[in-house]
Amino acid sequence: MMSHNKDAWVSQRAYSLWESEGRPEGRGESHWMQAMREFEQLELTKASPDGNDLIEKLKAAGRLMRVYDEPVLEVENERQRKAAL
Repeated sequence: MMSHNKDAWVSQRAYSLWESEGRPEGRGESHWMQAMREFEQLELTKASPDGNDLIEKLKAAGRLMRVYDEPVLEVENERQRKAAL
């Protein structure tokens, strides 16, 4: 089943590349190879094709970063308050 999804994705991507270049003749193999490389990169990153995995990871990282940043902000605010006195 995964092979079918891969073939469908690569086929659609290669077609999109061909269209974006003005539908040139004789470039099918080049477009197919580029689409295969892009698919392999997606697989390596384990990203979902629509990007939802990445969006969720970034949101989670953002929440974690805010938790860690809060004490730093409190220290900075205190420093600024003392400097204003």
